[in-house]
Amino acid sequence: MSFGKRLTDARKKKGLSQEDVALALGTKAPVIGRYERDEMKPSIEAAAKIADVLEVSLDWIVGNTDAELDKDTLKRILELQKLPKDIREKLYYFIDMSIRDFKAKQAYAS
Repeated sequence: MSFGKRLTDARKKKGLSQEDVALALGTKAPVIGRYERDEMKPSIEAAAKIADVLEVSLDWIVGNTDAELDKDTLKRILELQKLPKDIREKLYYFIDMSIRDFKAKQAYAS
């Protein structure tokens, strides 16, 4: 998926207009339109600001990953990495258990 398509999808998901995004970036709506049509690519600084405004990761919006991490999830991951290894391992255990239980419920609901 192109930068423009990701920008359009994220903007619409947030319920923002091109003008809303432009105002947050200190630019004009036609510039956002050019980005969305892939006629123009933003600088890395502008792309980072766009990602911040839309609360998505820079890696996702520029196409380096398909994992669409919202700002809250990314913040939690970064905080998790700062914890001591033994605490991280305990948290991973509970996360894995929750994912496993969710998948089992989905499988049996079908």
